[in-house]
Amino acid sequence: MNKAEVLVIDDEAQIQKLLRIALESADLNVRQAESGRDGVLMAANHPPDLILLDIGLPDMSGQEVLKELRGWYTKAIIILSVQASEADIVTALDNGATDYITKPFRTGELLARIRSAIRRNNVEQERSIIVCGDLEIDLAARTVKRDGALVKLTATEFNLLALFVRNEGRVLTHRHLLREVWGVGYQQETQYLRVFVRSLRKKIETDPERPRHITTESGVGYRFS
Repeated sequence: MNKAEVLVIDDEAQIQKLLRIALESADLNVRQAESGRDGVLMAANHPPDLILLDIGLPDMSGQEVLKELRGWYTKAIIILSVQASEADIVTALDNGATDYITKPFRTGELLARIRSAIRRNNVEQERSIIVCGDLEIDLAARTVKRDGALVKLTATEFNLLALFVRNEGRVLTHRHLLREVWGVGYQQETQYLRVFVRSLRKKIETDPERPRHITTESGVGYRFS
């Protein structure tokens, strides 16, 4: 079985060295880029299984790198940054980051999040039927069952649920959800999103007032588990 490959885009030599040691000890292949432009080129020429991306790069903003990568790269991108404000985190998640870890970080936690992200990538590629507790979602057939009974969803509700399922465990911001399901022109319509989340909860949650699957991340968005 081939080792998973991680591309590190970070210009700090000490961080590069630390990450190489940690990732290789976890049986991962590592490639490294010291600038945003080099990182984008390396990812384009040989797409890795996961990208670790710093926000503070010498040639361009990591946020710009993230947006450029998300034009075609669909696998996990984890941000590693000293920037820890809520605004920075929300912006990165809006731009398509899978996860956000602040420096200094704990190596064990980083490796756990990397394993989880790669595992989600593999699951999405290998199967279209996802089982989450009492829910069974068939992404190919566009059907949902709860406790074996078919749940009738509108096309928009299913698109929203499918986006949640494909990003299980990841916080999705209001803007990201609105952009991906409804389009760029709806990115400020947070009340619109709340209406659909409420409707979806009524159909898939045992207790919509105490949801187990679609939980609220206050001020940021929602998480599916």
